[in-house]
Amino acid sequence: MNGEVEELGLGEKIGYGFGDLASCLFWGLISNYLLLFYVDVFGITAAAAGTMFFVSRFSDAIFDVIIGMVADRTKTRWGKFRPYLLWLAIPIGVAAIFAFTTPNFHGSAKLLYAYVTFILLMFLYSAINIPYTALLGVISGDPTERSDAATSKFIGAYSAGFIVGATAWPLATHLGHENQARGWQLTVAIYAVAAAVFFLITFFCTRERVQPIAKEKTSVNRDLRDLSRNLPWMALFAVTILLILFVCIRGSITAFYFKYYVGTQDLTLFGKTRHFGFAYLTSAFITTGQIMSLVGTALVPIFARVLGRKRATVMLFIAALICTGSYYFLRPQDLALIFGLNIIGSLVGGPISALLWIMYADTADYSEWKTGRRATGLVFSASIMSNKMGWAFGSMIAGYILADVGYVANVAQSASVLAGLKAMMSIIPVAFGLVAVIVLAFFYRLDEMTMANVKAELDERRKASGQVVATAG
Repeated sequence: MNGEVEELGLGEKIGYGFGDLASCLFWGLISNYLLLFYVDVFGITAAAAGTMFFVSRFSDAIFDVIIGMVADRTKTRWGKFRPYLLWLAIPIGVAAIFAFTTPNFHGSAKLLYAYVTFILLMFLYSAINIPYTALLGVISGDPTERSDAATSKFIGAYSAGFIVGATAWPLATHLGHENQARGWQLTVAIYAVAAAVFFLITFFCTRERVQPIAKEKTSVNRDLRDLSRNLPWMALFAVTILLILFVCIRGSITAFYFKYYVGTQDLTLFGKTRHFGFAYLTSAFITTGQIMSLVGTALVPIFARVLGRKRATVMLFIAALICTGSYYFLRPQDLALIFGLNIIGSLVGGPISALLWIMYADTADYSEWKTGRRATGLVFSASIMSNKMGWAFGSMIAGYILADVGYVANVAQSASVLAGLKAMMSIIPVAFGLVAVIVLAFFYRLDEMTMANVKAELDERRKASGQVVATAG
């Protein structure tokens, strides 16, 4: 096929989504439970955990750019990005098990173990997830096909969130009995085996089609210079950091919010009063949120086609901010509103990440159109770096606020701690989200018409170069 990009079959779209199903089994554990695990089970302070998250994730963010440039220069019979799914499917699972293992160490030795295992896990996560994400930029050159693939990716992501939300804490409790540390280790081991299978499904089901037009070798400096001049990408980079701050602060504190603020609830269902512990309520909250995020993500192609990618993202983000901000006014007994606002907020917030990643693929095309050179891996790895930076700062902020308001593990909390938990579920993340909306609305300027022209011209260049769009198999 000279310059033509074949349509993706349903099997390949679904297969691509399994990659994020695998990745987000780990990410769901990290984002929803790791802070609670380190503080209440592993046994380090909230401030120490917050500092560790910042140091490890910030260094990992720098590694992201390196792995992206390495992936761009990888040449195998399977393509540039797919082989990483094959090579790292098992190592990342082993690293996750070590990270959720509580050794019989004390003091600085225990903290050092946490640093080493968590940094190793995050490095391997980057090494497999960045090539997987960059695969979206070369799986097809057609924006519609990419939208469908991105939708599958985030359906996989939210399905993983559903699985983690519904099973992680109950599994850890069941498998560990009275030993929480053992329960978490066994739970992560189960997830690791499943993730390895899912990564391999993506490897075998997908192909790389979009090849760079330019044949000459590019330097690292040139790639970085091209990226720094890609203004639409820079706008998305800032938006992603702010979005992750919005998500991370709230996600990191959700389990604490239910354990200490909402607490145990007696609810009357079908005429019978039932006793619901905080672990059950937390799992139900995360699970229902993931289900609604999944539903919202399934509607991404409709949002993108009817409203346009940018307009849809801005409108959905504003609706999500309203839902999140409302938590500031909720009391522990307002359980119906706590869950109801989560359902609506997840429905409108779920599609945001998927839409942003589609726009990142657009910025890769835009860069190639403007410079004549393509660096898909760098575009996506540097984008994931913004994700990691957001998580680094978000986790640190959550840990430091907990320490600052006087949090003490596994005891009844003071009024200042409860106020801090409520603020981190509402007005603090909303402040970051509001800035994200402003940046996206005023500084990202790639609309549908512009990208249609970019794609048409790139197709013509490929035809002129006589390029055959190969499928690496």
